[in-house]
Amino acid sequence: MARKYAVYKGLQKPLIFKGFKGKYIYWGLGFLLAGLVFGALTMSLINMWLGAIVLIGSVVGGLLFTAGKQKGGLHAKGRNSNILILNHYGRKDFI
Repeated sequence: MARKYAVYKGLQKPLIFKGFKGKYIYWGLGFLLAGLVFGALTMSLINMWLGAIVLIGSVVGGLLFTAGKQKGGLHAKGRNSNILILNHYGRKDFI
C-alpha cells in the first residue's frame, strides 16, 4: 500500500528572514560581512575604538539602507524606454 505524504504548500512564496525577503537577505548579509571586515581592519590598523564605531556604523547603516531599498518595491526598479531588437546572434541592439 502506498503512503501519502502532506504536500508543502509554501514552495512558491519568497524566502523571508528577519523581515528581509528574497535578494535583500543577501544584501543584508553582504553589508554585515563588509562591516565586520572593515571594522576589523580599522581596529587592527588604526584604533580599537574607531574600529568599533566603523563596525557598528557600517552594519547598521547597511541594514537600514537594505530595508529602505526593500520598502521601495516595484517603484525602485529601473525602466528601459529604448526599443530592444534581438538579432539571431543573441546580441541586443538599441534603437
